[in-house]
Amino acid sequence: MNIDRAVLALAGSMVLLSLVLAWLLSPYWLLLAAFVGANLLQAAFTGFCPAAIIFRKLGLEFGPAFGCAPAKR
Repeated sequence: MNIDRAVLALAGSMVLLSLVLAWLLSPYWLLLAAFVGANLLQAAFTGFCPAAIIFRKLGLEFGPAFGCAPAKR
């Protein structure tokens, strides 16, 4: 698994967890989903992602999330 896929897996897991907790406990858990979405949006524009930094320090390698070959221009 590379960093890109790990970030996507973590974000998806957090959104699903947020939805389950909002359904079972309190709608305030939807704030977690909003936070994850806002973080993904800012990372898309700035390139700064705290989760990616942590995964890199844990030893994951860089790589594309979709496909194996670089995009042709």
